[in-house]
Amino acid sequence: MADDDTKTPLLDQLEEGPWPSFVTEIKRAGTKSPVCGDLLGQLEQSYAEKKGHWKHGGIVGVLGYGGGVIGRYSDLPEKYPNVAHFHTMRVNQPAGWFYTSDAIRTLCDIWEEHGSGLTNMHGSTGDIVFLGTRTDQLEPAFKKLTAAGFDLGGSGSSMRTPSCCVGQARCEWACYDTMALCDDLTRSYQDELHRPPFPYKFKIKCSGCPNDCVASIARADLSIIGTWKGEIQQDAGAIAEYAASGLDIQKDVCDRCPTRCMTYERGTLTIENRECVRCMHCINVMPKALGPGTERGATILIGAKAPIVQGALLSSVLVPFVPAEELAETIKELLKRVWEFWDEYGKNRERIGELIQRVGLANFLDAIGLDPVPEMVSAPRDNPFIFYQTDGDGH
Repeated sequence: MADDDTKTPLLDQLEEGPWPSFVTEIKRAGTKSPVCGDLLGQLEQSYAEKKGHWKHGGIVGVLGYGGGVIGRYSDLPEKYPNVAHFHTMRVNQPAGWFYTSDAIRTLCDIWEEHGSGLTNMHGSTGDIVFLGTRTDQLEPAFKKLTAAGFDLGGSGSSMRTPSCCVGQARCEWACYDTMALCDDLTRSYQDELHRPPFPYKFKIKCSGCPNDCVASIARADLSIIGTWKGEIQQDAGAIAEYAASGLDIQKDVCDRCPTRCMTYERGTLTIENRECVRCMHCINVMPKALGPGTERGATILIGAKAPIVQGALLSSVLVPFVPAEELAETIKELLKRVWEFWDEYGKNRERIGELIQRVGLANFLDAIGLDPVPEMVSAPRDNPFIFYQTDGDGH
């Protein structure tokens, strides 16, 4: 650490208990980096005073890029000189977060030489996050990153770094190739990533199935969530094995189906697939017996965000189903229309979901040339003014 006498009694409490602590990791990094002692000292003072001491420095550019580095400055530079500048670099992660050991060592070596050595693998956007460096070290760090094959991620009012789950690389439930699509979109929109053109940030996240392992439905302005048409695939023999092993299929699977579209009687599992909402519960509980249907693709949703300017939003269905082989072309055409409307009518720091709320979904759909579909209704079964008539067979 910069100062061996630094006392952090409040932070030390965060090292107690059974869970890993960021305080322990920063102290460990402090054996190599003097930045860490000042970082802990300033944080301890913030805890004691219940007041933050970071000033947001906007976007600090590197040559040729308008985004990618988050400026951060201390308002106590005389007391903590090693964190007077504490800029954060976002580095575009590989699709699915697959690394070789050599790649990780290369990243760590670059950051130990030009920054604090502290990393966040990964930030909520998905990027590799390099925490803490000085302005004069940004260009050298960027130069070595590009020489090693890495690029900066998005920051500011730009398209943020697209991210995805591992998809078909490791997951049998993936309904499209998330990694291929994420890579394609990243390469296609370099200008939008590095030269901020929008009213505010725009995030794209690709999930291979409705389990949504990158939480796109809660965080992405454009969510691409894998799904399927047709019937859930069943393996009768595997279903029998689950029952024989002690699983109460009626209680633990059917009764927990949100639409009650499943029954298990006399050893037979019956699924009313037209009522299935693709929650994945039954497939998660019996993965050897059930699987997504064979006609696979994705649902495209729009408008999620965290509660920064306004409240949190979950994304809403925009296109119910796109076949896997048509996804890239469809998304690029859709983005063109959405961005044109957002650029024209979006306010400063207004996310696309907030714009849709302000102008109304009907006007938004009309502007981008999409027809409304029933799937855009968030809770059709809860609408007391819509009544569903059935025939004698309950259909």
